[in-house]
Amino acid sequence: MLWVWLVLLYGIIKGMREIVKKKSMEKNTVLEVLFVYTLLSFLIVAPGAPKAGGVGYGTLLVIAFKSFVIFVAWLLSFRAIKKMPISLYGLLDLSRVIFSILLGVIFLGEVMSFWQIVGLALVCTGLFLCRVQKGEGGETPEKADTKMVCFALMSCFLNGVSGTMDKVLMKTVTSTQLQFWYMLFLVLFYVLYLLFSKTKIKLGSALKNYWIWILSILFVIGDKALFIANQSGDSKVTIMTLLKQAGCIVTILAGKFLYKEKNITYKLFCAAVIITGMVVAVL
Repeated sequence: MLWVWLVLLYGIIKGMREIVKKKSMEKNTVLEVLFVYTLLSFLIVAPGAPKAGGVGYGTLLVIAFKSFVIFVAWLLSFRAIKKMPISLYGLLDLSRVIFSILLGVIFLGEVMSFWQIVGLALVCTGLFLCRVQKGEGGETPEKADTKMVCFALMSCFLNGVSGTMDKVLMKTVTSTQLQFWYMLFLVLFYVLYLLFSKTKIKLGSALKNYWIWILSILFVIGDKALFIANQSGDSKVTIMTLLKQAGCIVTILAGKFLYKEKNITYKLFCAAVIITGMVVAVL
């Protein structure tokens, strides 16, 4: 059951990453953070290049597609994180549970047990409750721009697609191979985007932003843990997706203590319902 602990580690790191993303964008633009963050992450995994060879062209195309999916997902999620309360984003991000589980069932042929279905129902209930919150003390709950909410949800769907692809790819490549090529393609996509959009970035300023460095380190550690977990023959996308969402507690608490956001008690209640669903599904 080592894969369970690795996925839980990924989930906690993921929650920490959302906070660091928001912090990093207080000093730099979305694209500055994205490009430097991706570049630094690649440089961290670059020493593994000698062990990344031996991947077929067909597999490289699949990895390139995965990188493109994440490229788009990050463009959407970073913009959403910058504009909306971090605690609200953390709850919306839990919708990827639904997308990933459905993709795992449809494309990987995974069969959900009775308790996994009950767990998924609880997750859906928690997500629904977070969208109909009344606010604490009768105050109006935070409002998020509809466009940003759509960005967050689309990012969740694309992350679900990526997670499903991980499970397939890890049957033919190692975690080192996947992480190296995935990050290389990701850097290339952002370089091309900057060139074709003619977007100017302040590279020096971004490199001095220590939040971006922290973000890159957390990203590499978290993804390494997740890729190793995917190598386990016992791991399932449906259960892994539920475990990944443990990080939502991190983002909700950050909203309270770092950003003084409202409705935290209600959000914690919604998160408790969702996490109960996760526990039911795993046990």
